[in-house]
Amino acid sequence: MKIVLLLLVCFYLNVYANVKDSIVKIYTVSKVPDYSNPWNSRMMHSHGSGSIISGKRILTNAHVVANETFIEVKRHGETKRYEAYVEFISHQADLAILRVKDEKFFQNTQALELGALPKIQQKVTVYGFPYGGNTLSVSTGVVSRIEHNRYVHSGEIFLSIQIDAAINPGNSGGVAMSDGKIVGVVMQQIRRSQNIGYLVPTTVVKHFLKDIQDGKYNGFAHLGISSQKMENQALRDVYKMKEEQTGVMVLDISEKSSVYHILKDGDILLRVDGHNIQNDGTVEFMPEQFTSFMYYIDKKQLGDTVKLTILRDGVVKEITIKLTNVADDDLLVDTLEHDVMPRYFIFGGYVFTPLTRNLLQSSRSSLLRLREAARKWEKKDKEEVVLLLKVLADESNRGDHEFSMWMIDNLNHKPFKNFKEFKRKVLESKSKYTLLENKEGVKVAIENKKAKEAEKTILKRYSIKSSSSED
Repeated sequence: MKIVLLLLVCFYLNVYANVKDSIVKIYTVSKVPDYSNPWNSRMMHSHGSGSIISGKRILTNAHVVANETFIEVKRHGETKRYEAYVEFISHQADLAILRVKDEKFFQNTQALELGALPKIQQKVTVYGFPYGGNTLSVSTGVVSRIEHNRYVHSGEIFLSIQIDAAINPGNSGGVAMSDGKIVGVVMQQIRRSQNIGYLVPTTVVKHFLKDIQDGKYNGFAHLGISSQKMENQALRDVYKMKEEQTGVMVLDISEKSSVYHILKDGDILLRVDGHNIQNDGTVEFMPEQFTSFMYYIDKKQLGDTVKLTILRDGVVKEITIKLTNVADDDLLVDTLEHDVMPRYFIFGGYVFTPLTRNLLQSSRSSLLRLREAARKWEKKDKEEVVLLLKVLADESNRGDHEFSMWMIDNLNHKPFKNFKEFKRKVLESKSKYTLLENKEGVKVAIENKKAKEAEKTILKRYSIKSSSSED
């Protein structure tokens, strides 16, 4: 008995030694955009964690290196920092792959292996470099839940693992290990909670790694539909669902979606790739474990096909669709953006910008129209929402100084497709006035000649180098 215990202790000590030597501290200098003043940015220093995986690569979170301008990495037990760079990044799934310029960094290290999805109550050990110290931190816990949750970094919903191990800022990008293999990448925590943290599961990590094998990141597929649960018996009767049938109803479909003209509003999705969709929109992905039916879509790569079983007018049909879109192809307002500066255009002190989720988040806007726009689908004739962000006060624009976060529906009495078209039409206009209008009929008139004459003075007054973003 003593020999067995001794062997177990030696085994776990050896596993711990191998793991800790493969955990990396990541130092990031980033440029953080100011969406309220889109010509401005600030520098920020932060750190996170990562792990060495096959191919002399470092796996971490996208949010650890988002908007980066300079990255350094340091191994546990070492003092020297090495310069690194982002090779691939998935802001959707909050994952990134780093490369180190000097391969000496990897001497005497062992690549960590990816394991399978853990089970509920399975023990995990979390490795990383949280704030509050400089050395490696190790904490233990168990798997509490596995289900779809919203990833804070992108705002998209994917499978995640909830654990009760202590997770703090700086842990991000580190790994949770079980039986000597990675079961997840530390992602986020619930603030003001006791030990509720989330991991990106290895199923999502493996999808990302497979995606980038061809040297290009494509992303996770999006159906471009909204759906409704079918738990109400009266509603089930209306749509001719039999007692044994379960599923969800298609409510609305993006014009840009690959299922547009294939699915119809009112179709009932019964199965995805042969897996029954429950009336609450979930599927069984492990014995007695249920999560969003998107689980079986998320497993596919872009370009793959998926078989859907639907109920239409009481008749069961089988359809096969090709997955061609990511969420940003379907949404009118894209998911949270990173690694780019905000787009803007100033004309006579009037500051215009596309509506972004970053702007909504940073301004904490409660304007109902803007929130509604963020839930709409992109259309062929409407790809972006344009806002009058603010007015830089000048004698030439007197009377309009209080306009801010104002949605523009028409330019010179006509709609426009996107921000690029809006800007082009303003600059190419030969008329005396530019007339802006929202759907309530409120108007803003700009005298073009006066606006152009005032431009240099206004930019100088507000210390703005350019009247538009680089793009």
